[in-house]
Amino acid sequence: MPVLTTDAESETGIPKSLSNEPPSETMEEIEHTCPQPRLTLTAPAPFADETSCQCQAPHEKLTIAQARLGTPVDRPVRVYADGIFDLFHSGHARALMQAKTLFPNSYLLVGVCSDDLTHKFKGFTVMNEAERYEALRHCRYVDEVIRDAPWTLTPEFLEKHKIDFVAHDDIPYSSAGSDDVYKHIKEAGMFVPTQRTEGISTSDIITRIVRDYDVYARRNLQRGYTAKELNVSFINEKKYRFQNQVDKMKEKVKNVEEKSKEFVNRVEEKSHDLIQKWEEKSREFIGNFLELFGPDGAWGLPWWYSG
Repeated sequence: MPVLTTDAESETGIPKSLSNEPPSETMEEIEHTCPQPRLTLTAPAPFADETSCQCQAPHEKLTIAQARLGTPVDRPVRVYADGIFDLFHSGHARALMQAKTLFPNSYLLVGVCSDDLTHKFKGFTVMNEAERYEALRHCRYVDEVIRDAPWTLTPEFLEKHKIDFVAHDDIPYSSAGSDDVYKHIKEAGMFVPTQRTEGISTSDIITRIVRDYDVYARRNLQRGYTAKELNVSFINEKKYRFQNQVDKMKEKVKNVEEKSKEFVNRVEEKSHDLIQKWEEKSREFIGNFLELFGPDGAWGLPWWYSG
C-alpha cells in the first residue's frame, strides 16, 4: 500500500502526495484496530470521545481510486462530513447516505458544530447543540459523532481523527472570511462531493413556519400551550382562540351539510331505484297481460272487452 513521503505536504500542512517506496526504516507490521462501521442498529452511534481511534498502525493516505477499489476489513476508509444539522430532515439524511456509500468499506464520522460557533458564523438555530448531536446519533448512516466540530478543518483535527476524505456538496461554502472553507481540503485531494437535495432545507422549513405563523400559533394553543410559552400577546391570544371557535363552528356546519347531502343523495338513489323497478314491473305486467289476452294470446280478448 502506498505510504506518505516525508515532504509530501501542501502549504496548509495537509498531506497530498504519495510514494510507492517503502519507508526507509523497516518496522514490524502492526494490525489496524480502527473502530469498525456499525453492523447493527440497536443502539445510537457513539460520540468520538467515547470511541476515539487509538489505532497504532500507520494510517497510510489513500487516493479516491484506491478507496473505491476497497480496503481491508480492519482498515475502513474514514469519511468525514460536517454541518449544523438544525431541524434534521431528509436532505441531511440523503447527504449522509451519499457520504456513507462513497466507498465499499467506509466509516462515517459526522462533525456537528456547537451553538457558540454556529451563532457566531451562521445565525441562531431552532434546536440546541445537545438536540442536534442526538439527532445525528440516531441516523442509520452515522458511525460516530464529533461534538463541537471546528468551523474550518485543520491538519491537527484531520490527523487526530485519522480522516481520509471529507464529503460535502461541491458549492463553495463562503464563511469565516474565506471564499470556500473546503478549498484547502480540495487542493489536498481529500474532498469528495455529494449532491444537495432540492426542495428541502432548514431555511425552507423555518420559512414555512414564519409564513404560516398564525396557523401554527393557533394549533399549539389548541394543543394546550400557553400564550406565554408561545410568546403571544393577550390580544392575539383572544383573537386566535376566537378564530379556533369559528373554525370549529364551520367544521360542524360543514359536517351537517355533508350529512344532509348524503341523506338527499340516498333518497334520490332510492327514488331512482323504485321508479326503475316500477317501470320494469309495469312492462312485465303489460307483457304478461298481452300474452294472455292479446289478439294472438292464449285466451284472446276477454268477452267484456268491446274494443
